[in-house]
Amino acid sequence: MTPGEWGISIAIVVDMRNSESDFVVIDAVQGELTAHVIKSHLESEGIPVLMQYESAGAIYGLTVNGIGEVRILVPKELVEEAKRIIKLSE
Repeated sequence: MTPGEWGISIAIVVDMRNSESDFVVIDAVQGELTAHVIKSHLESEGIPVLMQYESAGAIYGLTVNGIGEVRILVPKELVEEAKRIIKLSE
């Protein structure tokens, strides 16, 4: 049985303090749904993605006045490839 079948939620916490500086923002979008679509697309192409956002937007579902803004980050060395992939999917 998987953890989900047991009704158990698993959260994976990764300490990115040392390597976060190796990631740069390539895009900022409104809402987590759009951000997750972009994240999934980039990850399917082998590009690791981090997302930065304010917790209020995630908790309350707010997407106004920048509260629901989600920043998409990728490793510095993959910025051009990630931007190309995003542009092709628009």
